[in-house]
Amino acid sequence: MITLKINGKEHQVEVDPSMPLLWVIRDIIGYTGTKFGCGKGLCGACMVLMDGNAVNSCQMPVSAMQGKDIITIEGENENLQELQKYWAELNVPQCGFCQSGQLITATAMLNNNPKPSEADINGNMSRNICRCGTYTRIKGAIKHCVEQNNKS
Repeated sequence: MITLKINGKEHQVEVDPSMPLLWVIRDIIGYTGTKFGCGKGLCGACMVLMDGNAVNSCQMPVSAMQGKDIITIEGENENLQELQKYWAELNVPQCGFCQSGQLITATAMLNNNPKPSEADINGNMSRNICRCGTYTRIKGAIKHCVEQNNKS
């Protein structure tokens, strides 16, 4: 039995310890906002926060996640909620498939650097692929969030 803390709740799962966290999140626990993209940790669609940092859940064995604080796109984090607000306000998504991973990556960046430079944003967000090419809108929403958060 493996105990995971996901979105503030403990979940006990009986699965193969090598099973990727992504499949536990989606298929066992039922949080379907985290997406399967490439399965190789290259696209960023499966990003979740682990102790505040973005990780590819398709590459993380569930056994390595015990004792970690995991937040999916359905979870709560101040930066995540702020980014979600601006994502909607600025109409960032097109198809939306990559957006949960984009939001998680941006959240991790702001968790660690509340005033990222343009180079910081470009470097951090390069971990995520958007098939629709909404990169300019994504970067715009992140910048808007940073500006709004630093006004106070």
